[in-house]
Amino acid sequence: MPANATAAAKDFLSFVNASPTPFHAVKGVKARLAEAGFQELKEKESWAPSCVPGGKYYLTRNGSTIVAFAIGKRWKPGNSISMIGAHTDSPCLRIKPVSKRQGDGFIQVGVETYGGGLWHTWFDRDLGLAGRVMVRGANGSITQKLVHIEKPILRIPTLAIHLDRQETFSFNKETQLFPIAGLVAAELRRQDGLKADSTDKPSEVDTESEGLNPLRAVAQRHHSHIVEMVAAEAGAKAEDIMDFELVLYDTQKACLGGLMDEFIFSARLDNLNQTYCATMGLIDSVSKSTALDDETSMRLIACFDHEEIGSMTAQGAFSMMLPAILRRLSVLPSSTFSESDSEQSYDKANDPESSTAYEQTLASSFLLSADMAHSVNPNYSGKYESDHKPEMNKGPVIKVNANARYATNSPGIALLQEIARKATKTSEDDADCVPLQLFVVRNDSSCGSTIGPMLSAHLGARTLDLGNPQLSMHSIRETGGTEDVHHAIRLFSGFFQHYSSLEKTILVD
Repeated sequence: MPANATAAAKDFLSFVNASPTPFHAVKGVKARLAEAGFQELKEKESWAPSCVPGGKYYLTRNGSTIVAFAIGKRWKPGNSISMIGAHTDSPCLRIKPVSKRQGDGFIQVGVETYGGGLWHTWFDRDLGLAGRVMVRGANGSITQKLVHIEKPILRIPTLAIHLDRQETFSFNKETQLFPIAGLVAAELRRQDGLKADSTDKPSEVDTESEGLNPLRAVAQRHHSHIVEMVAAEAGAKAEDIMDFELVLYDTQKACLGGLMDEFIFSARLDNLNQTYCATMGLIDSVSKSTALDDETSMRLIACFDHEEIGSMTAQGAFSMMLPAILRRLSVLPSSTFSESDSEQSYDKANDPESSTAYEQTLASSFLLSADMAHSVNPNYSGKYESDHKPEMNKGPVIKVNANARYATNSPGIALLQEIARKATKTSEDDADCVPLQLFVVRNDSSCGSTIGPMLSAHLGARTLDLGNPQLSMHSIRETGGTEDVHHAIRLFSGFFQHYSSLEKTILVD
């Protein structure tokens, strides 16, 4: 296995291990972008004074969606934008607004299912807590803090086979998916011990001001010990916790596996794998100081939250977030640029086409919808179309569906092949081009979908769906290919580097 492929896979492991939630994933993406020289923007502010040709920028929404872009130095209003879309969320269990439960001497936590998870895989796993917490500061302001409790404090126990010999494991998601967090007797002893220690009293609700609270206090709605652990992780007092969005996650670290380390065993491959690859592809494409000198396009990634639940939120792909950003970018003025070996100054006010710059940009732009794909499962080979069985470490999978569950068409496939051929070699161990694969579902099988169709309809921009192959999609523990991380990064970097020149050669109205 090429050394750079192993290095890319190991860096991905660091990323996914530090990203138990979309909030943490965006934090990790921001750190990588900032290290590469990208500057942060705010949606509520004007970008005109900040965004200039040759610049690199990023912005976030809700702390769980991030968009980053680099502007070519030869950019003009109405020029194309090469885009990669991915998503930061994965199926998980989320703590309910009122989670305090107990039964038969056990402390239990009420949870809600998020997305279409393989929930049976969540039984008998060591589960931690992570998410964001809203904390009231000393000055009255309320700020967001991220928490990542790596200690395994929760577990959903299966029923012993002696008590229910089911041929097929089934359960009720509302009544039998409650994690246990401890024993009531142990918690009572803990509280008694705290009461006996005058220097360390447990958090109590202020009964005099309780009537002023529209909602019951957090420590009343959730187990006080959990609230205290969350507060300590956030560096705050339990009574200053206003609310939180916490999810359960598997504390077992992602790792390389297989006889030759050819696999990645990890949670959240769908879709942090493609979020990571898109980010690193963009960074790699602008790593040279001259990378944007002759670029007429913009290079953009958009990593959205809430794909697993339909994307119809303010920070989801079906929102107006990306169209609004593209509209703002499409009319950004160019600076002085070279044309026919002479310097000319571009005057936006005198451009007769400035009123249609947004529409011109969309007509010439292209979106790669990057979401994980299915690898063939050797134990269920009959579930796959016989001529479309993607393999791990054989490169990204182009996803095709005649009923437009994916947005891929032939011009897009032709474009991607040209990009794969031109993908720059990064070492002597690399193949000449990035390998690609094709996938369709069987006619007698249902088909998933992605953000590709909704964004292509929303924007009217040309779109192709693809993703790295994986097994056990939507399980708490998934399997991917080690080399495919590097394959995708090379493909995405090549897409950004070559799109503006190749776009003109694919002749379709």
